[in-house]
Amino acid sequence: MEKGKQENKLNWTNNLRVLATISVIFLHVSGQILGLYGSVSSFVWWTGNIYDGSLRFCVPVFVMLTGALLLPKKYELKDFLIKRFSRIILPFLFWSCVYILFALNVKFIQAPTMNALEIGTFVFDLFRMGASVHLWYIYMVIGLYLFIPILSKWVQNCNEKEILYFLIIWGIAILLNQPFLEKFNTEVDLSYFSDFIGYLVLGYYLSIKKFNFSRKTIQIGSFLLFFVGITITILGTYFLTFKEGKFNEYFYDYLSPNTLIASIGIFVLFKNWTFTNPVGLKIIDFIGKYSYGIYLVHVLILQFLSKSGMDYSFMNPIFSIPLTSLTCLILSTFIVYFLNKLPFCSYISG
Repeated sequence: MEKGKQENKLNWTNNLRVLATISVIFLHVSGQILGLYGSVSSFVWWTGNIYDGSLRFCVPVFVMLTGALLLPKKYELKDFLIKRFSRIILPFLFWSCVYILFALNVKFIQAPTMNALEIGTFVFDLFRMGASVHLWYIYMVIGLYLFIPILSKWVQNCNEKEILYFLIIWGIAILLNQPFLEKFNTEVDLSYFSDFIGYLVLGYYLSIKKFNFSRKTIQIGSFLLFFVGITITILGTYFLTFKEGKFNEYFYDYLSPNTLIASIGIFVLFKNWTFTNPVGLKIIDFIGKYSYGIYLVHVLILQFLSKSGMDYSFMNPIFSIPLTSLTCLILSTFIVYFLNKLPFCSYISG
């Protein structure tokens, strides 16, 4: 591949990674509102629903980028486990310990007479199940990483029809898991084609696929896909929530058809969109370099911001959600940046 094409690929994937990183923070700020349906005004709830419902692509896009960037490469198993795997494991363990220390502090306040066995059990359970709510993603990614050395060899040695065969069955498995289609389910076990592994293959496929349309046509088509996906998410969530009288997150699921559609749209849009602003590119490169660490630390920063009175509720949520999210992004970025400047911390900060 020519150098210019390599740089272009790195540019759009980095742009998309940064968008997904920022979207995760927005999602966690706005998501605090959704469970308060009936307790907050309709305007506040709708604001949270629109922000959150528009950004559900963030996790699928992270996985798709992993597929796009890692599956085309050849790996020796030992080198992959040592080099690639350690890059996600060491920062994950470090930040898990940080979250556990804060959780222990809260636990000691609630139960100051805990004995050593209780403390050990509490810490073990946090490591086992996740020391913070957002770390579920890292556990999922670890499972995917274990499969990448095998999956990469498959995608590199199969043709387009075989990849499409996998993706079609994966798509059918997603559809048959939807409540309105469960009656069509059979005893045929499609679980081998289910969950986030499909996003890995989808990201790889879309990154190498060349569509026989003009760039403008692809941009319009991908934007329409994205718009349709998020519209279904937002309106569907409202109707189910209104019907039940409490928040229903069915359409928010990362493996729902609507989220899949929106994720494909935004992925293809960024692949075919060139961002040239030099200042913007420098900011994107800076954030992109520390995106993993930002993801790991941002929930801790949001907790501190909330305690200081800065969350979705400190002013009109149309403005408070982006202000809180951007403040969290800035603080998270510079915390990871400065940690990377300390001896050996670049290996554990992310």
